[in-house]
Amino acid sequence: MYFAISAVPFTYWDSQNEEAMSQTPHPIRVLIADDHEVVRMGIRALIQQQPHLRVVAEAATGEEAVELALLHKPDVVVMDVRMPGMLGVEACQKIVQQLPETRVVMLTSYAEDDLLFAAIRAGASGYVLKRIGSDDLIHTIDAVGRGESAIDPSMTEAIFRELRHTEKNKEAALFSELTSQEMRVLALIADGLTNREIASRLFLGEGTVRNYVSNLLSKLHLSNRAEAAAFAVHHHVKEHLASE
Repeated sequence: MYFAISAVPFTYWDSQNEEAMSQTPHPIRVLIADDHEVVRMGIRALIQQQPHLRVVAEAATGEEAVELALLHKPDVVVMDVRMPGMLGVEACQKIVQQLPETRVVMLTSYAEDDLLFAAIRAGASGYVLKRIGSDDLIHTIDAVGRGESAIDPSMTEAIFRELRHTEKNKEAALFSELTSQEMRVLALIADGLTNREIASRLFLGEGTVRNYVSNLLSKLHLSNRAEAAAFAVHHHVKEHLASE
């Protein structure tokens, strides 16, 4: 079932909820932050059906979210990414900096990579789309409340893509001081070719190849050809050479 604010009637915290709460020694205390009142009502109504969860405050702006978080010190803040004034990402950062024990779940209407990574950098523990199912939202709050992280499945590929991109950039930086010709010589060293064979393959003099080998060993702070070959294979020199 998808989360729909009209699917659950709005109710205040009543005596039945209080009784259920008394049986739960450490309920997860939740602050809801969204500039749309009807969304806050829907999330509150959903949470109030769970005896182990309790809404302690609601905020309509990022500034209010920070202020109320400092006042109530909730376990979890469920916050819209886009709000008037202080954006949700900025509010998240301020809350996490001042309340390290408070976890933040960011809600968004659209799967935007930039906002996802901005939220992660700001310290968010969860990032989910508003079309999330009701049960899944509760599971997300539970997971984050336990100290885990939760990312909407539709956004996981963006994370892996960013990780691959970051790793590739780190590897490229390792070769940044090498010239294109030194890269080619290194790739051939990785293939096990001798200086004479490399010279023949690249139409160079053997003495010139020796100079290239000496230079690249110095630049990479390596001691010998064996280390150079292992370094080249480990850091995928051929992939970086092909991308030039």
